[in-house]
Amino acid sequence: MGKVTITAFKFDTPDGAGQMLELVQQLACEAQSSRGGELITLEDAAMVTWSPGDKKPRTRHLGDMTGAGALGGVFWGLLFGQIFFVPFLGMAVAAAMGALAGKFSTYGIANRFVRSVGEQVVEGTSALFLMTSSSVVDRVAEAARQKGWAFEIISTNLSTEQETQLQQDFGAA
Repeated sequence: MGKVTITAFKFDTPDGAGQMLELVQQLACEAQSSRGGELITLEDAAMVTWSPGDKKPRTRHLGDMTGAGALGGVFWGLLFGQIFFVPFLGMAVAAAMGALAGKFSTYGIANRFVRSVGEQVVEGTSALFLMTSSSVVDRVAEAARQKGWAFEIISTNLSTEQETQLQQDFGAA
């Protein structure tokens, strides 16, 4: 399968993640129809949009567009809860979520990734989260830059063992 990466493409606009999703889908279709092989193998995806004036972000699991490797909405729900909602919860719930943060680190999702996303994806921004294998994320990023889009990449690499554990714990039925 190759090395699995969770990459967050963060945009300074609420609609940037949706535009990037369309580009990723287009590139994946083009790659599959060409003889040059796949540009990106999408295992799972999710999107966060935070419109100006909203008190919290909207999250969406994009599992319907991913293959058999999809983790399901539970994984993304827990991850987004850890990133965006812990600051608003009571101490007891926050303590339980702290234990969850330790569990995420066993999957290769470091606390610095969670903190970085939480600090950067704020009101008026959006982010597209891609779990990819056999990917060339820099090619996807270059295609977006050619369109003149401004974004930041926040990523974490998962070992084969970490990816296997994620699939066992959160794999879509």
